[in-house]
Amino acid sequence: MYDLLVVGAGPYGLSVAAHAAAAGLSLRVLGRPMASWRDHMPRGMFLKSEPWASSLSDPEGRWRLDAYCAGRGTTARHAEPIPVETFAEYGLWFARNAVPEVDEHQVTRLAPCPGGFEAVLDDGRTLTARTVALAVGVMPFTEIPAALRGLPPALVSHSSHHADLDHLRGKDVTVVGAGQAALETAALLAEQGTRVRVLARTARLSWNEVPPPRRRPWWRSLRAPHSALGCGWRNWCYAEHPGLFHHLPEPTRARVAATALGPAGAWWVRDRVEPSVEIHLGHRVAAARPVPGGLRLEVVRHTPGAGPAGEPEALQAWSARTRCLDTEHVIAATGFRATADRLAPLSPDLRGTLLTLSDGSPAVGSDFESSYPGLFLAGLVTATGFGPAMRFVHGATFTAPTLLRGVRRRLAAGAGVGTVPAPGRRGSRETRAAAHG
Repeated sequence: MYDLLVVGAGPYGLSVAAHAAAAGLSLRVLGRPMASWRDHMPRGMFLKSEPWASSLSDPEGRWRLDAYCAGRGTTARHAEPIPVETFAEYGLWFARNAVPEVDEHQVTRLAPCPGGFEAVLDDGRTLTARTVALAVGVMPFTEIPAALRGLPPALVSHSSHHADLDHLRGKDVTVVGAGQAALETAALLAEQGTRVRVLARTARLSWNEVPPPRRRPWWRSLRAPHSALGCGWRNWCYAEHPGLFHHLPEPTRARVAATALGPAGAWWVRDRVEPSVEIHLGHRVAAARPVPGGLRLEVVRHTPGAGPAGEPEALQAWSARTRCLDTEHVIAATGFRATADRLAPLSPDLRGTLLTLSDGSPAVGSDFESSYPGLFLAGLVTATGFGPAMRFVHGATFTAPTLLRGVRRRLAAGAGVGTVPAPGRRGSRETRAAAHG
């Protein structure tokens, strides 16, 4: 029986594994390394995070992105985006150097067993471990608007479903969304000659500004310090103090996790979008149905109505107009919704025991342990617990050592592992606090 089973081999899983291996734990890592980055992002995309904020985490800081780039004769420079392919290759390099051999088989079922957990793999093997770190990334949580659900994949896809966009050459494509995924996907489509438009509910697009130099007068840094999530004290707090964020009241955490760092395009994609992509703002898809050659969208267009003089557009009254739009394919670049009921590959009985928060995400304690003893969570699914940093690679630098401390504490306690708690429910903040000691 292993001390720790790490399920998932993306930035969070590999970072947790690196810290666990350095601590001497008996360890097994399962999953295809950097799968989301290798299989679900088209070539030509760039990493939105700054290179200096995009390293995976190991205890000694030896296997950083800048070290990888330097070893290949390139430089990871501030304000120069890194190609996604380079970042994926970096993750594989990190895995080879900082982590024990990764078993690329997938876990099809994870269930409790005496003394810990039993994982069934897709080749029929069974492994057991005293503790588990579930770092499944973002793919289980893809969110498609209700009006587009249930339509064939040939007609509707999520932005993360594309390893490349070549199969959409010569087609008419509609991208739904206003964030980086939507805007960069649209830019790539336009650049390969696809006719593409963007539909966005927002009244205006947001664009990140070119970041200021890393080195600048102290008074400028004091006014708006750099952070892994962008300039400003609020972003700095989110990036550097997830542990403090965890102590905020749950309603505040849920609100911040849902709204902070909202949809925006990177500064370096703006000039690729505005001259070549149709942008339809104030639009939402109300319904969709297949028609010969593609699908017909019923689009509701919101136009500002008569509102109080001087009020911002977003605060004015709105009147809706509906029209139809025919297209051959829709890409929903509409993000992810990390709820406990989507936590693959947990068995239904194990999933049903988890306490959840008001937004449906699983409750986690101060060391990332779920309400089920010995089951730890990492990555996007912990954003309501620890803040917006968990949506970015940088969050792994806090998660990995913190989660490892929890694993070691749980292994030392021993008796709690494998004990089945009462069925999950939302409960009060006090109830959840009691569940995590």
